[in-house]
Amino acid sequence: MFRRREPVPFAFLAEANRFRSNVAPPPRRRASAGQIAGRWLLGLTIVAGLVGSLMLGMPALATPSSTPVQQSQAADGH
Repeated sequence: MFRRREPVPFAFLAEANRFRSNVAPPPRRRASAGQIAGRWLLGLTIVAGLVGSLMLGMPALATPSSTPVQQSQAADGH
């Protein structure tokens, strides 16, 4: 009928089940309009920075395909 509990090396762990609190935490306050606008502005700034860095960095990473491939004179047998 009753299950026997196993011995616990730390007494405070065994006692923890007795002292469960029934007090609910206070509700969270809602963010004001200024805080919401600030979060949106920060998010848009971060996204714009990432997009801008990609736009500026992609041409530097691209290999030019219109220029002819240079060969050394040793490859021609000179």
